[in-house]
Amino acid sequence: MIRFEHLNIYNWHNAIRGMRNSWESWDKMDSYYDENGNWVMGPNDLALAMRLSKAGGSHAKFLRQILVGVDIIAGNEWWKEFDTYKIGTVANSTSLMHKLGSRLLTPQDFSFDDPNDSYVITVIDLVNSLIKRWWDEGKKVGSPTWRLLQKIIPMGILYRRTVTMNYEVLKRMYHDRKGHRLQEWRDFCAWVETLPYSQLITLKEDSPDGEG
Repeated sequence: MIRFEHLNIYNWHNAIRGMRNSWESWDKMDSYYDENGNWVMGPNDLALAMRLSKAGGSHAKFLRQILVGVDIIAGNEWWKEFDTYKIGTVANSTSLMHKLGSRLLTPQDFSFDDPNDSYVITVIDLVNSLIKRWWDEGKKVGSPTWRLLQKIIPMGILYRRTVTMNYEVLKRMYHDRKGHRLQEWRDFCAWVETLPYSQLITLKEDSPDGEG
């Protein structure tokens, strides 16, 4: 399971204006913000942006200046792979160190495909029994029970991270992971395809234009 909330995409004008610096062709810039504050790519800018994105490397560096902020909620089995992409990403996460044990857990705290599976229920009951034991012991951080609780928590526990990244990083992720065996990566790539002007990332000419 993976969810995306509080999406913001910004710095379009600077990125696209700067894209034209090498040619000093600012007079051909035909993109703008509409009355609702949405970025609208003109045909001239979109054609040049696609050409540069397809060329890749330093030709496409304007993509680094299209910034994306979003909350991502996913299990640790996905986050440990996301952490491969350290360059161009910043994230603030919820914390097991600070919050695990503050309440009993429910199936909604995990990314299990079937929260009613008997094994899932058994695992959650086990975790909650350790939380209760830790409470009975006086909630001593660093105690053997607390340490065991930290170590035994299932990989699928959900973390929320507020992530800042850019279109170049998303392009790398998309093409690295679009055929991945982990469903969360396929869902991530499907989400990328919904972003404004996602064709700059996916390189699919027929991608729908969006609002940004």
